[in-house]
Amino acid sequence: MSRGFVKEDDLEHAGTDLPERPISAHANYVTPSGLQQLQRQASQLEQERLPLAQRKEDPVAQQRLAIIDRDLRYLQAKLDSAILVDPAAQPADTVLFGATVEVEDENGSQHTFMIVGEDEADIALNQVSWTSPLAQALIGQKIGDSVTWHRPAGDLDLEIIAIHY
Repeated sequence: MSRGFVKEDDLEHAGTDLPERPISAHANYVTPSGLQQLQRQASQLEQERLPLAQRKEDPVAQQRLAIIDRDLRYLQAKLDSAILVDPAAQPADTVLFGATVEVEDENGSQHTFMIVGEDEADIALNQVSWTSPLAQALIGQKIGDSVTWHRPAGDLDLEIIAIHY
């Protein structure tokens, strides 16, 4: 849009009125490392916020500050609602939150997944949210049990071959 059609006040406030990050309706279970991850993220944002807060006249700084403040509100809400679950306290023979589960699919391929909190999930690290279809299929099962993982690419039958905490 050409500057000729924008009021100066609009430019000053562009990007500072951001929608809040949505908070999940699910319980906020976290592993000890997940809690530390949330705390580190909040601390890092606080450090980024300090120099920006001093540059109140800079519209770019104000836009970045608005993003940081929104993210800090999200992280504070997640920290306030965190339910810490110690995987070491879980029964070793059952798949529950915090478990690392080794499975074998119907083709004989083996896969390992760790069931973690929503904010900890990272498929590149094979960490899946406890609310995911895969975790929901695995939770409550024991070694030797078979489950069906309902995926968009098609259902996949898995056999649980090991559980670790």
